[in-house]
Amino acid sequence: MSSNQPLEISVTRDQVAAFRLSQHHLLERAPKKALLSVADHMTGAQAQLLSAAQLSLWSRIRDLELKHIEDAFRKRMLVKASGMRRTLFLFPSEHLAVFVRGSARRAEKEYNWARKQGVPERVLDAAIEAALGVLDEPLTRPEIAERACRALGVQIRFAKGGGWGSQRELASVPVGDLTYPVVYLLHLAASRGIVCYGPNQGNQPTFVRADAWISNWKDVPQEQAEGLLLRRYLRAFGPATAADFAMWTGISQREAQQIWAREESDFTTVNVNGWTGIVLGEDVRKLMKAEFERSHVRLLSYFDTYLLGHKDRNHLVALEHRGKIYRPQGWIAPVVLLNGRVVAVWRYTIEKDRLHVTVEKLEPISKQVAAGIREEAQDLARFLGASDVDVQTK
Repeated sequence: MSSNQPLEISVTRDQVAAFRLSQHHLLERAPKKALLSVADHMTGAQAQLLSAAQLSLWSRIRDLELKHIEDAFRKRMLVKASGMRRTLFLFPSEHLAVFVRGSARRAEKEYNWARKQGVPERVLDAAIEAALGVLDEPLTRPEIAERACRALGVQIRFAKGGGWGSQRELASVPVGDLTYPVVYLLHLAASRGIVCYGPNQGNQPTFVRADAWISNWKDVPQEQAEGLLLRRYLRAFGPATAADFAMWTGISQREAQQIWAREESDFTTVNVNGWTGIVLGEDVRKLMKAEFERSHVRLLSYFDTYLLGHKDRNHLVALEHRGKIYRPQGWIAPVVLLNGRVVAVWRYTIEKDRLHVTVEKLEPISKQVAAGIREEAQDLARFLGASDVDVQTK
């Protein structure tokens, strides 16, 4: 820590929880006109499944409707792209470069791995150039493979893959002695360029270079993007540590420390019941004023980014219940938050215009909290277009 930094300050766990919830717009929902800024403040809505991202935005935005999200997509103001941990998110187009360039060191791992497998740098660079070069319009994976192979003068291949245990035969591009299904080729290309999703062609996704898709495209140099991304991270998840930032971005601890060191003149250390973490100096006053005026209940979707910001998750859920939230193969369950802490998991179905919400308690739930859950479920029914709702608690 620099010598001109203020003395360490102390805050309570409730202050930290209230601060983080507020920064995520989970303490008080934002107006629907703030859709893009909410997506920015929450550091993107995780979107392996689009419905999960939509529900994450619903949790944070008052009176939101699906058509508002769809309209933002149509106008290319909101885009889907791989960002931190090479995971899919919905990002505001205006700041896409911050999230992709800021976490590009994760994509560099793909490049360095291929080098260690004996693929010459010139061959890798040619493959990346070919992949990015064909994406001046939205293309499906087979189209990308066919055009990239043509540009490289090689024959298209087929390889098994597709994620989450899929064994489908996928159109792939030979790169030296390696074979890259298009999704992995795009991960490799993310070490150099920025690609986002375009509109679906039938049930097939398309991909396009960001500078060819987004009006008034704003690129950001990687070092600058890393600093901006770290600041967004701390605003949403502080107090936090460099180890937390490394886990969240998917980069190494050493790389996280390098980025951390460049920005530390603006950091303040806080003590939270004996644990120390970092916040931005400009956020200290807001953190110290943060409080819960009442018990605060919120339903979060599966994969909600609020649950993924820290390496240690003791502040979120007791160890004995963690397996019910953080499940195998990266699946994150929907949860009920009470004052920022998980007290239940939940699921829903819709049948004949009726929303059925089932809540599985992890801790005792008071009548007041049960009423808060029902209030959330009623608004969820509105968002999903259901005319009625019932809530069952187990």
